[in-house]
Amino acid sequence: MSTALMEDVATSPPEPGARRRPRRRVARPSETRGAWVLMAPYLVLLMIAGIIPVAYAIKTSLEKAPTPLDPSGGFGGVDSFRTVVTDYRFVDTFVNIFATLVVWLPIMTIGIVGLALLVHASPGWFGSSMRFVYYIPGALAGVANLVLWVYLLNPSQSPIEGFWQALGVDTIKQAVAGPGNLPFILAAMMFFQGVGQWVIVVNGGLNGISEETLEAARLDGANEWRLAWHVKLPIIRPWIGYAVLMNLAYGFQLFLEPQLLDQVASNALDDHWTPTQLGYAFAFSNYNFPAAAAMSLILLVITLAIGLLVVFRTGLFGEEEHR
Repeated sequence: MSTALMEDVATSPPEPGARRRPRRRVARPSETRGAWVLMAPYLVLLMIAGIIPVAYAIKTSLEKAPTPLDPSGGFGGVDSFRTVVTDYRFVDTFVNIFATLVVWLPIMTIGIVGLALLVHASPGWFGSSMRFVYYIPGALAGVANLVLWVYLLNPSQSPIEGFWQALGVDTIKQAVAGPGNLPFILAAMMFFQGVGQWVIVVNGGLNGISEETLEAARLDGANEWRLAWHVKLPIIRPWIGYAVLMNLAYGFQLFLEPQLLDQVASNALDDHWTPTQLGYAFAFSNYNFPAAAAMSLILLVITLAIGLLVVFRTGLFGEEEHR
């Protein structure tokens, strides 16, 4: 092939249907150093609150639980994992948590996205005011949120007393311990506690969409519905994935809500309704700390696997394309 022909081929424009691969930007040394400086506090916290506890849990789970007949302990291999998996309560705890997630996660995701889109479509003081109103329930976290819900769940004091009477519920024990009630109660508690915070996060992603993109879609004839469905939702998919991931992790760690609801319902619930409660029972009722560590590691593996699935399906940490 002649030199001139090779130059023509090298400089010829790409075909109309061909897609150019974006050039990967090479970071300068100063930028790399700055990134490490910014990451250093996080890496320290990751070691203290993540890697070291996981390593200690792995070490503890491989030990043998001391007994009155053999208090020496020692290396136990995978006996602690076998103890956890063969426990009669193990499967039931995950059935309970999955029942709660099936009710809560879709409602939470639709609520977050829907309210964030409404706030973004309402510029000015009205949108800002509604964003603040949605955030208020999130300030009632932990015990404060539980006290509010104890008041709502008590038919003799609840402002929704008529609702409980229609269901034939007369006491808070019946409301909490009724067959199939707890997943819906927990879903409602977690929804109103967390939806406002995530509306702000997702709304931040919506605010990052350039006005040029939205204006171009309007010029092409897109109404508000098409604008939300075909333009806004694809762009904020990583934010939605992040919200789903964090709420999923929170759901698997449920402990405070069912534990305290059990106390206000006169111990009508199982003490091991969730996996974290079962791990607590292993540690402080059975004094089997290796089994408790094994339970925590099983939860870690399950949540990590589901989390990776969410990350790859939503492109949460994917490279952004600039067009």
